[in-house]
Amino acid sequence: MILQIMWVSWLMVLVLLWPVAATTRLDVKPGCQEKCGNVSVPYPFGILEPSCAMNDDFFLNCSTSNDEGHPELLFGINMPISNISEPEGTVTLGIYAAFSCYNKTGIQTASFSQYMILRSGPFMFSNTRNIFTATGCDTFAAVTNSESNYGAACISLCTEYAEMSDGNPCSGSGCCQTSIPKGLKSLYYSLSAFYNYTNVSDFNPCGFAFLADNRSLKISDWPLYRTPKYGKDAYATDVVIEWVVRNETCEQAKANTSAYACGANADCTYHESGQGYRCSCNEGFEGNPYLLEGCQGKLVMDSFLV
Repeated sequence: MILQIMWVSWLMVLVLLWPVAATTRLDVKPGCQEKCGNVSVPYPFGILEPSCAMNDDFFLNCSTSNDEGHPELLFGINMPISNISEPEGTVTLGIYAAFSCYNKTGIQTASFSQYMILRSGPFMFSNTRNIFTATGCDTFAAVTNSESNYGAACISLCTEYAEMSDGNPCSGSGCCQTSIPKGLKSLYYSLSAFYNYTNVSDFNPCGFAFLADNRSLKISDWPLYRTPKYGKDAYATDVVIEWVVRNETCEQAKANTSAYACGANADCTYHESGQGYRCSCNEGFEGNPYLLEGCQGKLVMDSFLV
């Protein structure tokens, strides 16, 4: 009899708590749109109405001006967003690769140099997620920033066809890579050649250079025989940018209570790579730490043992 009463009591507790556990996590301000196309837009970002974002830095353009007329989430004017991660503090963009092509006589037939500058505010290219990569058998690829206080380059050479394999590192034969430093807000990359591809044009007419997320980059997608595409079919790579809510330390942020970005049951976390702070839910809570009541208590089902 006692066991039956205890079992009924546990069931009543579970029934009372179930709506809390089953509630869908709220990631946007009330009345604001959660998605642009198939991309989720968690607060502090917002779309359609500026009031849906924390401030102008996080207000994004949900555009339908593309050829298909489908909603497309853009960072800046023309960088499409494929993912926003609030827990990681990242935004993944699609950015076109630079290229340089030559014919058999060494005359350049096509070229494109890439220049990217992030909007004002607390955004920077991730130095831990991105890697600068170049492919080709006669390729000199350079990357700099607009302030001209950073520059790097890599050289990729080969005299015969090299298979671009995901299992082999980019060691300079058909492919080369170099890292970028933390805190960069602009990047310019371009290519040049030593012999204008005259010795390798039969199997390698073009060199490519691009920044790419090292989690998703597949070198096998960049064979040496590849040639450029243009317009909406142009080759784009996933590039990760990091963000902080403000370029302040946690001490500075907490001292300014009217502008403090972390909600209830959340705390400030300083990120050295971004030189600013983000927010995270306290232990035992989960949700969006930037919303006033975004961090809710967890329902630990393991405690209900029979």
